[in-house]
Amino acid sequence: MSEAAIRVEHVAKQYRLGQHGPRYRTLRDTLAEAAARPLRGLAGRHNGHVPASHTRDTVWALRDVSFEVRPGEVVGIIGRNGAGKSTLLKLLAHITAPTRGRVGVRGRVGALLEVGTGFHPELTGRDNIFLAGAVLGMRRAEIRRKFDQIVAFAEVERFIDTPVKYYSSGMYMRLAFAVAAHLEPEILLVDEVLAVGDAEFQKRCMGKMQDVGGLGRTVLFVSHNMPAILRLCPRVILLDGGRVVADGPAAEVTARYLQATQQIGAARCWPDLATAPGNDVARLRAVRVLDASGACTASVDIQQAFAIELEYWHLKDGEPLIANVHLYDAQGTYLFATHDNLEPTWGCRPRPRGLYRSVCTIPGNFLNSGRITVHAALGRWNPHAIHAWVDDAVAFDVIDTGGVRGEYPGPWAGAIRPYLEWVTRLEAPLDGASPAGVVSEARR
Repeated sequence: MSEAAIRVEHVAKQYRLGQHGPRYRTLRDTLAEAAARPLRGLAGRHNGHVPASHTRDTVWALRDVSFEVRPGEVVGIIGRNGAGKSTLLKLLAHITAPTRGRVGVRGRVGALLEVGTGFHPELTGRDNIFLAGAVLGMRRAEIRRKFDQIVAFAEVERFIDTPVKYYSSGMYMRLAFAVAAHLEPEILLVDEVLAVGDAEFQKRCMGKMQDVGGLGRTVLFVSHNMPAILRLCPRVILLDGGRVVADGPAAEVTARYLQATQQIGAARCWPDLATAPGNDVARLRAVRVLDASGACTASVDIQQAFAIELEYWHLKDGEPLIANVHLYDAQGTYLFATHDNLEPTWGCRPRPRGLYRSVCTIPGNFLNSGRITVHAALGRWNPHAIHAWVDDAVAFDVIDTGGVRGEYPGPWAGAIRPYLEWVTRLEAPLDGASPAGVVSEARR
């Protein structure tokens, strides 16, 4: 078995909070503090407490973290904000050292932890490419071989000899990622910085990271984008409160993370008009998931139709209003949106003031099994306006009871699982004839 590319053993990292004294200290400051320190210690013991500097000014970003990554693995790191993800990558990149424990990394490391990590603002794009390659330990000839690919990927040909301090954030980002991904590091560390790019740039970055992983290089990818994590990473590590709480197959770990962060019920109600979500045109009163009998339900039979109900106040006479819901699966994939704009009575039409109830029916054998989260909204299209929007308004579980599964035993891939009509017929029996003869007969 090959030796681990990354080995983290019982690592902990502590940071101090706040400002601890002036940035530049004089000899007088140092001597005065040294003279006062014993007196402060005696005062603290006399009052029965430990001085605040020992109790309230530190935080543990990581606590007893241990794992290994084999050469060629692509591993995702997920968790809430403040869970320790970025701190872990900084330790692996040797930007900071652990307070306790040991970090072992075998191979040349390329890190993209912040926009333009390692760039010097006064140097040109060309100079920064060669500087980054030199930091990675590459020879000048190696960097020249990759230079044109880097510039083409970053789309900064016209500005390659301009100091990067004049680059836009998008140009800076594209060049930083291009350098990190193309200079052939054996280990690539990527933080959530890709979120600042546009959709086309993110798509190209994802494709490039897939290529890097496919070449047998090791990739650690930190992101809140669950579809991207599932697309790139067979294995995922979940951090919570600075500890590893799960490490395993991507689908299982991301589902655990999303379930823990989305403790949402099947009904939500805002009975007070004054505090209900919305504005002076419309406010939401309730969102519910209903079964076929009209009862509120947290679980739906995959074969049965169900409904999502929006109850809301319309507060402005003559204003058209559109009720709409947006559905996401457990991996955060946007499944679809549906609106009542074609509803025969009030769809896109001016409405009188009043309390309304809109019900959207979703057919059975349409959604795949798993947890579904619903965002609810009220608005209009011409001119476009959103009067009320509630993320994660309600959630429910679609329970697999068969349906289109038939005899197939495995997990059903895809965001939806519709029951579509198929027709199969026998075009021509073989009856012992050769396949070529049957084809010729059928074509005649």
